[in-house]
Amino acid sequence: MSKLILAGAMALAALTVPLAVAQDNAAAVADLQAMQQAARKDKRALVAKTLNLTDAEGKKFWPVYDKFQSELAQLNRERNVALEGLVARDRPVTDAYAKQLVNELVSIEEQEVKALRKMSNASMRALPPKKAARYLQLENKLRAVQDYEIAVAFPLAQ
Repeated sequence: MSKLILAGAMALAALTVPLAVAQDNAAAVADLQAMQQAARKDKRALVAKTLNLTDAEGKKFWPVYDKFQSELAQLNRERNVALEGLVARDRPVTDAYAKQLVNELVSIEEQEVKALRKMSNASMRALPPKKAARYLQLENKLRAVQDYEIAVAFPLAQ
């Protein structure tokens, strides 16, 4: 009888775990969406609020931030131009065009990784490691949402 009760309790626990995970995921998605909306309004203010920088930290960090955001904006423009060219194309995609597009998009990704590495190294010099890591997490979350939006907006090449 005790084995039956134990089995029932384990089954009940197993059923509640996915519900708890789903609720946690829903909360995480809502938090991510709120973060993205705040970043669209004023990303710098979101970063300032998230990092709670001292004046001395801000003096070192904001030039690093501004430079990275400028590089990121340029790379985003280049990616958008490449993808819009694919969508606006009035004829079928040729192998040559597909190869050019892939090379262009991979090159943009590589430049983004280099900019991210450079920014992360500079952030680690400008901020205490925990704050630098927090900024990198924030930046990665915002970039993940942006990547998702791009994936949804642009169809696969045909």
